[in-house]
Amino acid sequence: MASATEIRATAIRAVRPRVASITGDRLLGIAAIVVLAVGAILMVMPFLWMFSTSLRPSAESYKLPPAWLPTQWHFENYAAVFQSTVPFLAFALNSTKITLVVVLGQLITCSMAGFAFARLRFPGRDVLFIVLLASLMVPYQVTIIPVFIIMKNLGLADNHLSLILLSLTSAFGVFLLRQFFLTVSQDLIDAAKIDGAGPWTIFTRIALPLAGPSLSALAIITFNNTWNNYFYPLIFLTTWDKMTLPLGITALRGYLSSGNASVVMAAVALTILPVLVVFLLAQRWIIQGVTQTGIKG
Repeated sequence: MASATEIRATAIRAVRPRVASITGDRLLGIAAIVVLAVGAILMVMPFLWMFSTSLRPSAESYKLPPAWLPTQWHFENYAAVFQSTVPFLAFALNSTKITLVVVLGQLITCSMAGFAFARLRFPGRDVLFIVLLASLMVPYQVTIIPVFIIMKNLGLADNHLSLILLSLTSAFGVFLLRQFFLTVSQDLIDAAKIDGAGPWTIFTRIALPLAGPSLSALAIITFNNTWNNYFYPLIFLTTWDKMTLPLGITALRGYLSSGNASVVMAAVALTILPVLVVFLLAQRWIIQGVTQTGIKG
């Protein structure tokens, strides 16, 4: 019969690895939190500096050592953005119009194409989908010259319609929604077919209502990409009153050369504010929409 000392020693040896494992897990958790906190601070710091600079006097923008908070709060820097010779409000209206049309267009085209690739049977479907995915690996700068020539021949140079047509669909959006439609229960679709529903009815009455989170994620991603698009407007737009906000920020470089970096930062803050608001309000939809798509092939 084992003595009490032997029983205690056996119990200690059994518990010790478990305690070490728990301690190791806690240390890894603390290390992960520290790394994520440092990364979050590094990501937020430029935005804080931008808003701080937009509210300080122009001379204080170049003060060394720099201070995080302005000594005087100059809200008139934001008014100066609209009072300058640069039509900032027109740029904002142009960006808003283009962005809303592109978002609506991508929701329509990508949802229809995604459902077709996921649930319809037609010759060459899989090959066509692979070609579509391969297009994601081709930078749009590679094809910009022939695209510009086509748009010019169509009379769409210096026209918002050229920017809209180029962004009216997205290979990523088609892929995102296809992956979601593959997760829709086949039994549900079969039951609809038995009741006499055709592909369009199944798409509009069954698949599309279930795709709310994925559609929301695509809308937010498209809004961000279109609002911040600088390359296409730079290539296709030449008229002053047709330019978008990213080009408008560049047009304010005269203020920067004159030393008034605060006005430029105020313009930048106004430009990214809609994106920040949309992302902060809808980040849950982005995560839910992407995770619900799955990796189904």
